[in-house]
Amino acid sequence: MGRIKKKGEAGNAKNYVTRTQAVKKLQISLPDFRKLCIWKGIFPREPRNRKKASKSSTASTTFYYAKDIQFLLHEPLLQKFREQKVLEKKISRALGRGDVGDASRLERNASRPEKTGKPRYTLDHVIRDRYPTFVDALRDLDDCLSMLFLFANLPSTSTVPAKMIARCERLCLEFQHYLIVSQSLRKSFLSIKGIYYQANIQGEDILWLVPYKFNQRVVGDVDFRIMGTFVEFYMTLLGFVNFRLYTSAGLKYPPKFDQAKDDEAGELGAFKLEGNLVTAPSAEAPAQLTNGEAEAAPDPKTQAEVNKLIRQMREADVDGDGVETEPDKDDATDAIDKFEPAAPGGDVLPQPSYSGNEPESLFANCTFYLSRETPRQPLEFILRAFGCKRIGWDSVLGEGAYTTNERDPSITHQIVDRPVIQAAMEEDGDGEDNQTSQKLAPNQRMPGRIYIQPQWVWDSVNDGELKRPDLYVPGAQLPPHLSPFVQNTQGAYDPTIPLEEQQTEGEALEDSDAELDEDEVEADEDDDLAVKRIENGAASMDIAQSDDEDGDGDNGSFGGFSDEEKGDAEESEDEEQAAELQYQRELEAELTGKPIKQAPSNPQSKAKAEAKKRLAKQAKEEAEELERAKGMLSKKKRKLFEQMQYTNNKKSAEDQKLRAKRRKLEKQKAKAKA
Repeated sequence: MGRIKKKGEAGNAKNYVTRTQAVKKLQISLPDFRKLCIWKGIFPREPRNRKKASKSSTASTTFYYAKDIQFLLHEPLLQKFREQKVLEKKISRALGRGDVGDASRLERNASRPEKTGKPRYTLDHVIRDRYPTFVDALRDLDDCLSMLFLFANLPSTSTVPAKMIARCERLCLEFQHYLIVSQSLRKSFLSIKGIYYQANIQGEDILWLVPYKFNQRVVGDVDFRIMGTFVEFYMTLLGFVNFRLYTSAGLKYPPKFDQAKDDEAGELGAFKLEGNLVTAPSAEAPAQLTNGEAEAAPDPKTQAEVNKLIRQMREADVDGDGVETEPDKDDATDAIDKFEPAAPGGDVLPQPSYSGNEPESLFANCTFYLSRETPRQPLEFILRAFGCKRIGWDSVLGEGAYTTNERDPSITHQIVDRPVIQAAMEEDGDGEDNQTSQKLAPNQRMPGRIYIQPQWVWDSVNDGELKRPDLYVPGAQLPPHLSPFVQNTQGAYDPTIPLEEQQTEGEALEDSDAELDEDEVEADEDDDLAVKRIENGAASMDIAQSDDEDGDGDNGSFGGFSDEEKGDAEESEDEEQAAELQYQRELEAELTGKPIKQAPSNPQSKAKAEAKKRLAKQAKEEAEELERAKGMLSKKKRKLFEQMQYTNNKKSAEDQKLRAKRRKLEKQKAKAKA
């Protein structure tokens, strides 16, 4: 006879436990349980049958795997939480019996673990458990960097202590220094939320968000206790990652930190990187192991042959310098392969090039000066990450500048983010705009210097080349700043391609019709103005009225169709439609009192009308063919195909809206220029 199964000992009832049961089993408080789950990476689960998993009449909302809770029973942090709970009980008991000195002593010892030698807890073992390899830690670094950069820009409050903010800022600056040294930064994008950065470290792409340097308002509807738990974990993680990155690059960690420079807003300039002497010999050739024996000399015959080959190669090089080689062979060897799409409409791959300007040394030959209104922190980081060694700025922006003199002749580029100033000149001829500490007249430019707006830096970095500075001069309308993280797909709207190359034939016809309508409206308005002028300047109203009646009669006469068109049976429907349109025009003219708009008779208008009919007929045939093809599918595949079709139509409608918006803007620009 089989064993009798009891209720609640198998299935969902055994595999899942509620949050209340988990807290009771671990014997900790709910906040500590929440911390432990965040640090260990344990999150709630959804059972298949909530009623069976709850094992009670009341509906439970949060469930965990029983094995996960069993795993937490062996966590060393549990003992630290229990010791903290015992300490809190001792303090409350001392306060209850009126012993304030004993309670303050206990609290003072707890707040100074470095004095007592008993730290509260560390998360080092948790980091090692969650990330067995370094690549695992790099893959989980996106949220870590976004959270730490966010807290580095927050003001200190009771829920966000100043020590946490200072440590977050220091860890972030250390990580930025590694990106500058290793030249790992690849792309950046200015968005409404903040500045996105993308770096490539050991083959892993890391993307994070940095908020702008604005005054942040801490609102009350954000639970900073939960966020603080994540920050505490991420600070330990980034400390481990920075240590590994610095040691792999041959640098000491942590780098030397100058508190005086940091107090004067030095930021990146407050750190001094030093080489690690332990890793220095690794750059040399590795010594060969001889097992304690004397080093064996090379074979004389082999060495003689090697020396002979080296001598021949050197002679060939010397002869090759004086003799001209055949250009066709050299050209054939110097040519590089190009990646062509295998099929029309395939993905366009980036092409290789022989460009000597590497992206990492994009700004190596430039000397920049940052005006006081520009964002110094992101500009300094990006410029240094792409090879720039000489960056100056106004003295009010902080310490660490290459130069604070705006008149320095070595400056090649100056980044300005202010409009062209119309300042009033004083009697002695010196104008002052009160926007810079330098004594430069308004709109004065130093000769031989390029003035650009900050977007030039980001666009140059994303495109991998220095952009034209004339498009980014102060006061100019900047080109669109496009995200480098969006991959253009075939057939989708691409703002970098001219509108004529990506709009459909139907959209082109509608655009031409709209232009014709606008021209007709403008012509009608001009005619109305001319008629009003004639009426005002005429001697009598009878002459003007007779002229208008004659004009109406001439324009209102409908010549009809030719005998050949009437006799053609295939175009009978077109004739009826034309007659209806003409009748509609006559009614409109009679109501408004304007001349009748004649039907288009020029060849261009006829060609457009025929093209519209052809497109409508083609669309009708394609729709009928599609319906016949859908009838051959099964019900399941038909539903799937309809969902795909709905998504494609939605995307094409969005692309059409974007093209219409761009077409409207281009027309407005053309009118403004005219």
